[in-house]
This record gives sequence, C-alpha cells and structure tokens, in this order.
Amino acid sequence: MSEFAEVLRQLSTAQKPAKGASLYTVFVNRPAGRVLAAVAYRVGATPNQLTVLGALFTFPALAAVALLPPGPTMSVCVGAALAMGFALDAADGQLARRQRSGSPSGEWLDHVLDCAKIVALHLVVLVSFYRFFSLPSPAFLLAPMVFQLAAVVIFFAGILTEKLKRRAPVEGAVPAGSTPALRSVLLLPVDYGLTCVSFLFLGSQQVFLSVYCALLLAHVLFMAAFLAKWFRELS
Repeated sequence: MSEFAEVLRQLSTAQKPAKGASLYTVFVNRPAGRVLAAVAYRVGATPNQLTVLGALFTFPALAAVALLPPGPTMSVCVGAALAMGFALDAADGQLARRQRSGSPSGEWLDHVLDCAKIVALHLVVLVSFYRFFSLPSPAFLLAPMVFQLAAVVIFFAGILTEKLKRRAPVEGAVPAGSTPALRSVLLLPVDYGLTCVSFLFLGSQQVFLSVYCALLLAHVLFMAAFLAKWFRELS
C-alpha cells in the first residue's frame, strides 16, 4: 500500500499546470485519472492501453444513447461510463509522464480518439432527440449539430494553436483578464467532463434538453471568444 501511495505522490508532482483548466478537470478528472494511472502503473499497463480502455467505456455508452430509450438507470450508467472514459483519458497522459514513455504515436492515438468521442457524442444525441424525445420544435434537432460544430472547432483550434506556439513562441501574448481561480470557474461549462455529467439527466427529457442547450450556448460563446483570443496571440 505504501508503494501505491508513493506512486500517487510521484504522479501528483507530474501534473499539467492548472492554468487553462476548469474546476472539474482540476478537482475531479485529474485526481481520478491519477488513481487510475497509479493502478495501471502497478499492473504494468501502458498509456496506449489506457487510451483504448477509455474508448471501450465511452463508445458503448454512446451507442446506448442512440439505441435505447432514455431512462433513469440507463442515464446513470451512461453518465458514469462517459466520466470513467474521460478519467482514463487523463490517466494515460499521467502514466506516460510517470513512465517517461510518451510518443508521437501515443499522442496521435489520444487526439484521434478524443475527436471521435466529441463527434460521436453529439451524433448520438441527435439520434436520441429524433427517436425518443418529444421536442418543443423540430428546430431543436439543430442543437446537436451546432454543439458538435462548436466543440470540434474549439478542440481542433486549441490543439493547432498549441502546436503553432511551440513551433514559433509567441511574444507579447494577450494576458488573461481574470485570475486563475476565476478562469477555472468560467471554463466549467466548456469542460468535456461536464458534458459527460449532463448525461445523468438523460432520463428526464426536459431537464436534459435544458442542460444540453445551456451547454450548447456556452460552447458557442466560448468558441467565438477562444478563436478571437488565439488569433490575436498568433498574430
């Protein structure tokens, strides 16, 4: 047990900076990922295996959203599986840093599966809306499409901006106008983990529709703000 605790301690010193991360990522997902990474380290698993395991939690849960009528038990199972998949997504990077085994192929696999998760998540919501929901208007079928657009653009533009900054360090980047603690709160609505948690409400159509549309609005607003900020920083 002391060895496990020591692995946890070492993992805690090799975390990504909290800057730019939401409250859910900092206080829920990364700590959960740290425990999973420590378990994986003890059993000799590799980061790529954790990445694939995360996908094995995520994609069957998403398939259930498209194929099964939403209900309380199904909602809890889907929300828990998606949250576990996201925690494993944090664990693979932590394990790679602990083992010093990070590789371009591992990073590629991680990003490809992350992109597939984002696209699939909103596709299955669209299918569920069409098959099982009594929507106030057919116009609500556009919500998953717009949400998918905003989420994918934020994901891709964020990765591209980071890569371009590494290649040509940006001088005089625009400083953030808020404290790190406030940024963590403000970024909460666009955290993928919060989107996962929202599926706990899938059994109540009205509640899920309200939460989903609120997160959609946040993603659209943040997409515009992020794109403007990143473009200025690279200019």
